[in-house]
Amino acid sequence: MSADFFERHLAAVPAMVILRGHDPETTVRLCRAAQGVALIEVPWHGEESTASLAAAVAWAREVPGVSVGAGTVVSLDVLDAVTALGAQFTVAPGFDARVAAASVERGLPHLPGVATATEVGTALAAGFRWQKAFPASVLTPAWFTALLAPFPGVRFVATGGVDAANARSFLDAGARAVSFGSSFTPEALSSLIS
Repeated sequence: MSADFFERHLAAVPAMVILRGHDPETTVRLCRAAQGVALIEVPWHGEESTASLAAAVAWAREVPGVSVGAGTVVSLDVLDAVTALGAQFTVAPGFDARVAAASVERGLPHLPGVATATEVGTALAAGFRWQKAFPASVLTPAWFTALLAPFPGVRFVATGGVDAANARSFLDAGARAVSFGSSFTPEALSSLIS
């Protein structure tokens, strides 16, 4: 389920947008600005994230082809909270087998975070072909090329420190998509939209 979901949503534009720490109005304004992007992540940072995640989910219901998910889903309690708010997928900075399995059991595709060959192999063995490589700017594009040699079936989303200046280098090194966080601007997406 997760593989098909991410494959479908990242096929046309290989980018996600992460909207962290914004009020609901700004979150929705930035969702609109992410035209062409099919996956928008609103990270969970406790109750203060509730209104922004709910606003983005409500906005996406009116926009065909766009899904809003919750990021920083690091526990079953967080998974409960974001599921109740209508998140359509989950993202984590690391791989927690319990959280990943519970997310999929609830019908929510999950994108686990990885940074080592052991984590890549563990997530892959658990059925997660799409993985968030985090923090990408520290891992560097060479990491993607190196890890794809023993794990050619993995689909990496480069996340953390990705911006307009380096996004293409991660894609050229083998990442299947990139995530723009604080660096997100419509211009950052322009080079990735065909």
